[in-house]
Amino acid sequence: MVKKGELWLPHRRDIIWIDCNPQVGQEIRDIHPFLVLSPRIFNDKTSLVIGLPMTTAEYNADNPFAVAVGKASGRKADKTSYVLCHQPKSFDWRLRGAKPHPSGVLNNAFFVQVCERLNQIIQLAQ
Repeated sequence: MVKKGELWLPHRRDIIWIDCNPQVGQEIRDIHPFLVLSPRIFNDKTSLVIGLPMTTAEYNADNPFAVAVGKASGRKADKTSYVLCHQPKSFDWRLRGAKPHPSGVLNNAFFVQVCERLNQIIQLAQ
């Protein structure tokens, strides 16, 4: 939560709005929620944010690379939200006009699941 007069910086586990355009092929496009994986100090110093896009597209219920993280907020509150672990990205969050998402911060238990699924794909930790 940003206090009055404090500069907002995205941080690990934050869910933010970010514009994913331009995109090609099967990449996610348009403005989407995005789960931040990188820490605040990195995001501040580089203006980049590393993370995973999120969607409520129902076909992801069968996607082995997507993690269901509960119900979405706002106008899609009746839909399940999925983190797409197979689409890690880095974006310049400042130039893309990123903003905090109403969902705030992803629950730690879901964040652990997301990190485990991502690790199954890229195998950074054994």
